[in-house]
Amino acid sequence: MLKPGTKAPAFTLLDQNGQKVKLSEHAGHKVLVYFYPKADTPGCTTQSCALRDIAGAIGDAAIIGISPDQPERLAKFDTKYSLGFALLSDADHKIAEKYGVWGEKKNYGKTYMGIVRSAFLVDEAGKLQEVWYKISPKDTPTKLLKALEG
Repeated sequence: MLKPGTKAPAFTLLDQNGQKVKLSEHAGHKVLVYFYPKADTPGCTTQSCALRDIAGAIGDAAIIGISPDQPERLAKFDTKYSLGFALLSDADHKIAEKYGVWGEKKNYGKTYMGIVRSAFLVDEAGKLQEVWYKISPKDTPTKLLKALEG
């Protein structure tokens, strides 16, 4: 598991428009990187829409969502809810593994591998300022706002 103060693992992934997005492009600004299991499912929709709703209150900080979904599905999710921030496709879950969020999950008695919903606030120098493993969809915007105030 990653800890605050360590360098955020670098990534280059395709966004919902098929464009490459690099974490390093956000140097000099804070960025929330959050991992969610699947676009357009109840928890992920709650989390993403809540972040959309506070986007105007976070200054020049950026929001980046990452899931195993393909860019086409991410584009539909973005359009359906007017999210307006980068949604990145990590189909092979390599970046999720670097962040320690690809793990064993249980649902309806089944055990499988998937995204453990988590969020990371990366500071202007590319280091992890805050780390929230197993964060709830509703807590994500609240914790982000609180961290940005401090």
